[in-house]
Amino acid sequence: MSNLADTVKNAAYTAAIQRALGYLEKDPEANALKVMDMVDRFTPGGWYRSQRQAVRHALESKNNWYELVMKVFDLDPGVRQAFIQNFLVNASLTGSAVQEEASLRESCNIPWAILLDPTSACNLHCTGCWAAEYGNQLNLSLEEMDSIVSQGKQLGTYMYIFTGGEPLVRKKDVLALCERHPDCEFLSFTNGTLIDGPFCADMLRVKNFVPALSVEGFEAATDGRRGSGTYQKAVRAMELLKSHGLPFGISTCYTSANFADVTSEAYFDQMLEWGALFVWYFHYMPVGQGAVPSLLPTPAQREEVYRRIRAFRETKAIFSMDFQNDAEYVGGCIAGGRRYLHISAAGDVEPCVFIHYSNVNIRDCTLLEALKSPLFMAYHDSQPFNSNMLRPCPMLENPEKLREMVKRTNAKPTGYEAPEDVDTLCDRTTPYAEEWTPVSEALWEKHSCGGCTGGTSRSV
Repeated sequence: MSNLADTVKNAAYTAAIQRALGYLEKDPEANALKVMDMVDRFTPGGWYRSQRQAVRHALESKNNWYELVMKVFDLDPGVRQAFIQNFLVNASLTGSAVQEEASLRESCNIPWAILLDPTSACNLHCTGCWAAEYGNQLNLSLEEMDSIVSQGKQLGTYMYIFTGGEPLVRKKDVLALCERHPDCEFLSFTNGTLIDGPFCADMLRVKNFVPALSVEGFEAATDGRRGSGTYQKAVRAMELLKSHGLPFGISTCYTSANFADVTSEAYFDQMLEWGALFVWYFHYMPVGQGAVPSLLPTPAQREEVYRRIRAFRETKAIFSMDFQNDAEYVGGCIAGGRRYLHISAAGDVEPCVFIHYSNVNIRDCTLLEALKSPLFMAYHDSQPFNSNMLRPCPMLENPEKLREMVKRTNAKPTGYEAPEDVDTLCDRTTPYAEEWTPVSEALWEKHSCGGCTGGTSRSV
């Protein structure tokens, strides 16, 4: 399909969605299937067919996905409308068309999302983390973040995610950025302890900020790592968010120690009780001076996580994402600007939030120049790193690929605390890659979704 046809396609689909959503707002439960009829009528038969069929099935069967859609209509109306416009329309439809055109024009990756560290500081003293002692030295200014977002929008990027450090240490500037760019959606990973009533009021005002609260599992596990009382503070934050009609999700890192708890039915039910709309699971990454390789899930444990999360997608009304095991749905590694990139509080533009090497600093170049830098182009030219989508990562499952790219492009280590030589990192992950390979090959052959291997989030 030509670029022009893609643009027309997205414009037509956008118009259909906006008209349908206006109708749906009047009575979502009664009008849901009528809206799907309207969308089908306005959308040529082959466009987004599989997505439309999945939505229709959810509405007709009134399954867990239907329940999740109805939860969205319990949110504050202004926040809901901003989310639908910014996330679904700006970032995922019209923005994706601009990204695709820019990628073809510039012959480089263009990201769907940009991760930003407003600060490397944190208000907690978590076990194994350097941020509270070291991190207050590094910050991106409001003007620097504003420039990054402005440049990103020119390339079609309307999704921005705050990491850190604890982003809400800079809550005033975070909110100011949301106000300056009301057409973008901003998500933040946060420990939740700085979310209070006044901040919820600010979220209702700006409408385009969504937190993902980091929880290690249940109370003992969370407090054991983050400090006594942290779990209850996060729970209180979720109570406040829910009572204000604000959307939020959960961020959970799974390890060899907690994988069973955080993928249990009890944990899923707890997240539903809290009111979370989504959960983002992250595989433990053994990066940096404090890395603990023993926390890497064993192959059997990772396979169990794969099975559990997919099973609960069929029964629980929460959108669950497994950052490592879901690569088949996006065609492999999404780093290097292919779907996202990371800009640290020091300004270093890194291909991945977990892999700290770079050729460029945003204070010395434009966003587009960073995307054309040697390391980013190495990602662009090498992706996917493996035809087995359960082995997507150039660090965790294909360490020889990361080792080669970093050395060939003369990329420098950019870790905050103790910059790590690529050989040291890859030597640490090589045994894991070797152990996971035979298990993942058998799992991929048996359970892969077939047509997903070459797919992307922009495909029909």
